[in-house]
Amino acid sequence: MDLLVLGGTAWLSRAVAAEAVARGHVVTCLARGLAGRSADGTRLVVADGDRPDAYDAVAGERWDAVVDVARHPGHVRRAVAALEPAAGRYLFVSSANVYAGHGVMGEDEDAELLPPLGSDVMESMETYGEAKVACEQAVLRAFGGGRTLVARAALIGGPGDVSGRSGYWPWRFAHPSNPEQAVLLPDDPQVPTAIIDVRDLAAWLVGCAEAGTTGVFDTAGEPRGPGRSPGGGPVRGRSLRAAGGRDPGLAHRARRRRLDGTDVPAAVARRPRPRERSAVPDLISARQLN
Repeated sequence: MDLLVLGGTAWLSRAVAAEAVARGHVVTCLARGLAGRSADGTRLVVADGDRPDAYDAVAGERWDAVVDVARHPGHVRRAVAALEPAAGRYLFVSSANVYAGHGVMGEDEDAELLPPLGSDVMESMETYGEAKVACEQAVLRAFGGGRTLVARAALIGGPGDVSGRSGYWPWRFAHPSNPEQAVLLPDDPQVPTAIIDVRDLAAWLVGCAEAGTTGVFDTAGEPRGPGRSPGGGPVRGRSLRAAGGRDPGLAHRARRRRLDGTDVPAAVARRPRPRERSAVPDLISARQLN
């Protein structure tokens, strides 16, 4: 598979590129190159998404799939306009922030969305959700439902997380601030969190590119309370149901909404237990580096 990754030099997009190379695919990364180097075994094409000619160097090639993690609608609009004739499929990593509300547990991909951002540039994180909605719409207009996968990612953790969102609590429990080894918790210990390991999400995206999977998915970790391990977990959408039993090693089936309105199943594999456990020290290490 010839895969084009828009980005590929930072966290999730770099993990996608590395996973694809490990599976034997030919990977090109298009990025400014300011965030770091691309994964070993990839070809880096240096370009600035703000420029109208950003995709000229790759638009003349043929791509089996494109993976895009952009947040600025203008970048996505320019990308899909240039790449639609050259690419078989477009996999866009969106965000759970596209939803208008987050107060109801168990809502699926049909939940109400925020209004799309009207401008090409997301000026601040205050409009992140609206920007991602606009990006989704741009991809769907250009590629249509039959050639598009939208992954609405929730909280991502694991190696490379510099935000502190997934690493703080493992780090705090490993390093209590007082002789009693006590840790101050939020006042509602029943509220779960759901972290998906960046490596799981990357592997799932590459698998979808290989299989030609299309549709809209919520991708999140398994909901866990503060007393349970915050690392690892399956690629889980809010619409996932276990295929059978409760063994964490079992596969799951995702019910996701096809863009023509019909429900179809899609198999999703979990990270093996030994590697799932490794996410906790990974998170602690990432926090310590910051």
